[in-house]
Amino acid sequence: MSSHATPIPMTARASGPLKGVAEVPGDKSISHRALILGALSVGETRVTGLLEGQDVLDTAAAMRAFGATVTRHGPGEWTVQGVGVGGFAEPDHVIDCGNSGTGVRLIMGAMATTPVTATFTGDASLNKRPMGRVTDPLALFGTQAVGRRGGRLPMTVVGAPDPVPVRYTLPMPSAQVKSAVLLAGLNAPGQTVVIEPEATRDHTERMLRGFGAQVDVQDTPEGRVITLTGRPELTGQSVAVPRDPSSAAFPVCAALIVPGSDILVPGVSRNPTRDGLYVTLLEMGADITFENEREEGGEPVADLRVRYSPDLQGVETPAHRAASMIDEFPVLSVVAAVARGTTVMRGVKELRVKESDRIDAMARGLEACGVRIDEDEDTLIVHGMDRVPGGATCESRLDHRIAMSFLVLGLVTARAVSVDDGGPIATSFPAFEPLMAGLGAPIQRANA
Repeated sequence: MSSHATPIPMTARASGPLKGVAEVPGDKSISHRALILGALSVGETRVTGLLEGQDVLDTAAAMRAFGATVTRHGPGEWTVQGVGVGGFAEPDHVIDCGNSGTGVRLIMGAMATTPVTATFTGDASLNKRPMGRVTDPLALFGTQAVGRRGGRLPMTVVGAPDPVPVRYTLPMPSAQVKSAVLLAGLNAPGQTVVIEPEATRDHTERMLRGFGAQVDVQDTPEGRVITLTGRPELTGQSVAVPRDPSSAAFPVCAALIVPGSDILVPGVSRNPTRDGLYVTLLEMGADITFENEREEGGEPVADLRVRYSPDLQGVETPAHRAASMIDEFPVLSVVAAVARGTTVMRGVKELRVKESDRIDAMARGLEACGVRIDEDEDTLIVHGMDRVPGGATCESRLDHRIAMSFLVLGLVTARAVSVDDGGPIATSFPAFEPLMAGLGAPIQRANA
């Protein structure tokens, strides 16, 4: 059930071939960071291709609350007049980050070493998610945070008046935590060091360099060591946001499993720290080719040609790959349900603290559709079958990726598959319904 509006039940039915061009939205991770770093810069930042989903719009509103001027000029075209590192003003109202864990955690980091106080809240899903993983390392700078039991929102954060640099080893692979610490380190003297035993998406490091920060990255026996020199003067930039590989996953996976499909998904990020799903799909036997490979906005991108792949085979995804595909496991489990044999997904415990417990959500929904599932705290196992019966109404649990994954499943099941609420899809992929309809997918709202 959606926290902001009446639930939107949706249903997907067996589809004919998907054909055409899927223009997926801009990358959500990069969109958040472009707005935040633009706000922390001197001068104007121009952003094209910005994702205009609710998560990113909430981050834009937060940057305005901290004193930046954030203006929309047209679809995906925005400017940010920044206030500089350490220049955030104290917001005069509560910062509502909606459904976005990325937004709230990165914003907390960005303000943590400036002497201002801000209170953060979110929707029912975000307010259940743990914030201690961010506020604990931020406390090392001198930041204070007081929230609900278990370190949950609503939470008030008091920025450190005299921050000190930090050396921090991530206890779990999390780009959000890494990024929060690096953003906090911007307004701390000296060098802030983050050590990640397992590499996670590196958009923050790339973009910090692009805005003028000194960031050194070294691979060592203890992991990736990222060193940021504090108190740089960041300068406004032009940022071209590539298309989101996590959003592209839905039309890509649908085309792979719907007979006769052949689609093109242009301009998708091929950042190696985000590429785990596509590596896995190729291992399964997916017919995906990467055309017109190039670089845009400091990120490698390519056009994806995707064709129906009738001979997909189950595989085992190693735990070390999980961080590079953590948001794509729900839709991968859908592909696994129609592949031959068994797919074993290891190292996925981080899925239990996303917008929902994604392991449990996918397991219960797939079981309701007739798929055999095994799971433990850190593993999801899907046993593939020739034709999934379907016929269930699955809970989206306020989670956009769960809702879209089950709608993709419904395109190939014997009976229609429904989700109780497709409303959360708007947080990351507001054009999902018209895009899929344009490819020929029969996905409809219950009242349509």
